[in-house]
Formats: sequence, C-alpha cells, structure tokens
Amino acid sequence: MFTNRLNRDSSKLDVLESKLSIYESLSREMVDKLEAAVDKISEGNSRITAILAKHAEKIEQSSRTDELIIRMIEETKKQNTIEHDRVIKRIETIEVSISELSKFKWQALALVGSFVILIGWAVTFVDNTGIFTYNGSDRIHNTRTRK
Repeated sequence: MFTNRLNRDSSKLDVLESKLSIYESLSREMVDKLEAAVDKISEGNSRITAILAKHAEKIEQSSRTDELIIRMIEETKKQNTIEHDRVIKRIETIEVSISELSKFKWQALALVGSFVILIGWAVTFVDNTGIFTYNGSDRIHNTRTRK
C-alpha cells in the first residue's frame, strides 16, 4: 500500500512537474512578449518625445516670428504716423500758399481794376479839359498847337 501510494504520489508529482514546466515555459514566453511590448512602447515613447521636441521648437520659432511680425507692424504704424503728419503739414503749407496766392490775385485784380478806373477818369478828364482831342485816327492832336 505504501508502494502504491508512493507510486500514486510519484505520478502526481510527475504530472505536477510537467505542468510546472509547461507553466514555466509559458511564463518565459509571456515575459519575453511583455519585454518586447515594453521595448516597443519605449521606442514609441522616444519617437513621441522627439516629435514633441520638434513641435515645441516649431512653436517657439513661430512665436519668435509672430513677435517679429508684430514689431514690424508697430514700426510700420509709427512710420505711417510720421509720414501722415508730414503730409498733413505739407498740405497745410500748400493751403496757406494757395490762400496767399488767392489774396494776391484779388489784390492784383483790385489794383488793375482801380488802375483801369483811374485811366478811364483821366481820359474823361483830359477829354473834358480839351487839351487833347481825338479825331478818330490813331494820332492825338494837341489843340494848343492848332490855335
């Protein structure tokens, strides 16, 4: 009985050893697969890290470019403001010149008009005094010399 039991225990032990070896080989396969999966995940993480670093660099470069564009826009605004002020001053100067020219035009017109009126009065005065007579020709005759 003891032998029988020993044989039974021995066969159970053999079965357990075979199952243990199967589990051991399965465990090794699973560990190998897990290690491979971890390696792939690590590789993917390193790629993602590199991609994120490139994106961060591009974002930083884009920020610098945006700041440069903003500075250029501000400088252009300042230059436009300065040019606008210069144009306004030039227009005001031209307006003053035109105003003075207009005054001069009216003064000259008034002077010429006055001169024409004075000449008209002088001609009338001279005609009324009888010093010179006009006989229709281009020559002016002195009436004193005829007498």
